[in-house]
Amino acid sequence: MYPDLLKLGNFTLHTYGFCIALGALLGIAFVSHRARKVGLDQQLVLDLVFYLLIAAIIGSRIFYILLNPGYYLRHPLEIFMIWRGGLVFYGGFLLAFPTCFFYLKKRGLPFLKTCDILAPGIAWGKLWEEWAAFCRLLLRHANRPSWAVTFTHPNSLAKLGVPLHPTQLYASAQSLLVLIILAGLGRFKRADGQILWLYIFLYALGRLITENFRGDERGLLVGGYITLTQAIAVLFIPLALGMMLHLARRNPHSGQLQNH
Repeated sequence: MYPDLLKLGNFTLHTYGFCIALGALLGIAFVSHRARKVGLDQQLVLDLVFYLLIAAIIGSRIFYILLNPGYYLRHPLEIFMIWRGGLVFYGGFLLAFPTCFFYLKKRGLPFLKTCDILAPGIAWGKLWEEWAAFCRLLLRHANRPSWAVTFTHPNSLAKLGVPLHPTQLYASAQSLLVLIILAGLGRFKRADGQILWLYIFLYALGRLITENFRGDERGLLVGGYITLTQAIAVLFIPLALGMMLHLARRNPHSGQLQNH
């Protein structure tokens, strides 16, 4: 693919950074629109999104470095070169979640209701992040080259001239499907917080599948059968299902659909 989108003299516009920025802008626009529609303070929500983006980048980068400690011990300056890629979603989520909680508590905004409008925005961002990753990350050799992708660009991190599974496109399609589901069901949820946990459930389920097609080092566990990311997904799936059921039962109006 094309890791560099544009070159003008010494200036280079990296495809990865461009797609990340585009995904963030689209996600912010979606969240802002939903905040206004459900009656939340748009400016406070936009301020929250800014802090969440910072927390997500830091957390996802730290998690990636922890998965590849040897490389970054040899190349410590590359720790800060996030435009080259190297972000893990769960790391960003684990830092962004408490950031969101404490911000909303301080500002007096409803936690679960706000998270429900953030979840589809995250799906927007993930969709474009996967496209960004597709331009440069490693993929696993494909047994069915009819849909495989062969990389030829010399700056790509993928193996050149070998049919590979377009893993990031699988994940991007997953994010699009999740976005459609969340946007559709968001109008008919039974309790605040269900959309958030539905997103966590769907993302974890999809990650269990797409992780099998990645060709880079993912930190294998349980005798080399599952990756660390898959292990986290396995924990989140029953947790998310349980939380959705718990929220529906706890809500006194759970028998009536909420139409926002």
